[in-house]
Amino acid sequence: MSVRLVVRTLSELCITVGALIILFVVYFLFWTGVKAADAAEGEIDTLRSHWAREPVAASPPPPSPSPSPSPSASASTEPSAPAPDPSPYRDGKPFATMHIPRFGSGWEWPVLENTEVRTLQKGLGHYSGTARPGDTGNFAVAGHRRTYGDPFKDFPKLRPGDAVVVNDGTTWFTYRIVKEPHRTVPTDTAVVDPVPRGSGFEGAGRYLTLTTCEPEWGSSHRLIAWAHLDATRPVSDGKPPELAG
Repeated sequence: MSVRLVVRTLSELCITVGALIILFVVYFLFWTGVKAADAAEGEIDTLRSHWAREPVAASPPPPSPSPSPSPSASASTEPSAPAPDPSPYRDGKPFATMHIPRFGSGWEWPVLENTEVRTLQKGLGHYSGTARPGDTGNFAVAGHRRTYGDPFKDFPKLRPGDAVVVNDGTTWFTYRIVKEPHRTVPTDTAVVDPVPRGSGFEGAGRYLTLTTCEPEWGSSHRLIAWAHLDATRPVSDGKPPELAG
């Protein structure tokens, strides 16, 4: 085999490999985003259709301080029946939408139950076993930083005071970010504890934890953002001011 033929064969091989790499990058960066956008839109449509047919039970608002009742009033008041437990979330199915104005006025993603790979290809994933929106505890949610729609691409831009708004079909829950994103390792599961370690929170409360991969194109670490529940608003009253623009 002549040197010229060897060189030509190697050149053709390099071109072929380069073309395959380009196609893979296009798939990885573009096509997964297209698929995720379509899937997320479908999940949101499914969720809204479900809410229209079968409105979910409203979550109780956070308790507000009130004067202690008089002894006579206490004696004559019978305890009310406990509210029925809400239906459990279904694995891989949506139960809420999330809006983060810091990421853009049109930023809206469905929140689905569990954080499995297939689930995170369709939206954000709720850490099973953590609190529901508005409940006492830690409502913890994961999302891709890159690929599959890049939902948390702008995660490092989050700042104290930023709103994170969750809609479960009956209630708007507005959480407020308390500090800039925290960098940690994947094994640091205490960040999604009921009182998340490192958040600065003390004692029980109504908290939100957001997690995503770090660095932007890797997964050796995690970025964490914590928030506390700031306000609730019935869906029937319209969107909260943070989304009114």
